[in-house]
Amino acid sequence: MCRVTGPETDEPLVAPEARALLAVLREAGPLTRAQLAERTGLARTTLTARLETLLGAGLVVPAGGAASRGGRPPGLLAFRTDARLVVGIDLGATHAVVGLADLAGAVVASRAERLAVTEGPDAVLGRVSELARELVDASGRPWSDVVGVGVGLPGPVEHSTGRPVRPPIMPGWDGFDVPALLRERLGVPLVLVDNDVNLLALGEHTSAWSSTDDLLFVKVATGIGAGIVAGGRLQRGAQGSAGDLGHVRVPFTRDTPPHGDADADLEALASGPAVARALREHGVPAHDADDVVELALRERPEAVQALRQAGRDLGEVLATVVNLLNPGVIVVGGTLARAGEHLLAGVRETVYGRSTALATRDLTIVPATSRETGGVLGAAVMVSQHVLDGPAER
Repeated sequence: MCRVTGPETDEPLVAPEARALLAVLREAGPLTRAQLAERTGLARTTLTARLETLLGAGLVVPAGGAASRGGRPPGLLAFRTDARLVVGIDLGATHAVVGLADLAGAVVASRAERLAVTEGPDAVLGRVSELARELVDASGRPWSDVVGVGVGLPGPVEHSTGRPVRPPIMPGWDGFDVPALLRERLGVPLVLVDNDVNLLALGEHTSAWSSTDDLLFVKVATGIGAGIVAGGRLQRGAQGSAGDLGHVRVPFTRDTPPHGDADADLEALASGPAVARALREHGVPAHDADDVVELALRERPEAVQALRQAGRDLGEVLATVVNLLNPGVIVVGGTLARAGEHLLAGVRETVYGRSTALATRDLTIVPATSRETGGVLGAAVMVSQHVLDGPAER
């Protein structure tokens, strides 16, 4: 496991004994030394020593004075979110988004372009490395301020190694050492790689649903997958494959009669290419998910109905997931979710009708809010958590 160090030292950016103290400042905002002592229970000398390490690293800074009942107001201390930078890379089947973020995950600059993942790892990672260098150079910050790179890939990833494992839409990527290539190209010691949907879940949870401990993010695009947040933490499973919804068979019911091929899984029925294919079979010109979205936004009846059915198919699978995991929120993102309420209407119709009353009593099903930079945000949060909190325990 890579250690993240300060720009001129071999020591970790945050000393292990100071992580809990920094976490209090990150979560509670500017606090006085007395408030920090009260919240952490640390002795004065211990608190002072740990604050000195954080101040020395530039991670904590004075933030003015607190309200005073008389005399000199006590000084406030705050987490400096822009003390370092993180590079986030979000790769989809046909696109790449590269961004710079601060240590709180706020994306400060980004670039997006069409880039087919089928071009292979050398070409794709070479291009996103160029974009990352351009963004850092344009920021005016030195590369020593970059603490790590987070990458989201559109396929199964063994998170512990950062290597894709038999990704169905990524020819030439199986077993490829993504972290090693990016470390070589960018000169950054820490590179973390995960499935893109996991990072979308992490980004959405951080930016919009931080008070919700249990969240399910579902991406419906070229493929279908889910990211699971349970107990406030991203859940990857034993090998990193948790949330692989796309290859689950749809449990057809009386309200959702069988359709499609006999061995069709969810992805073959409800993904962007599947819906486009269904429309073509009915004489409606639709090449891909973008075409489906455009037709639906124009209220083309065939596209609206096809998306509603895709939502029902997705809902049949999610109904079981809701019974099993009992999330408080289901967030639906990806290309097809941009088509308005049509897809979500089908999901809600089925989930609320199929799952148990207790599991759905307080369940909210909503569209994603993070849009284009959602994956970059999640990638940045993954790296920031690793740097500031230490490696996550599985």
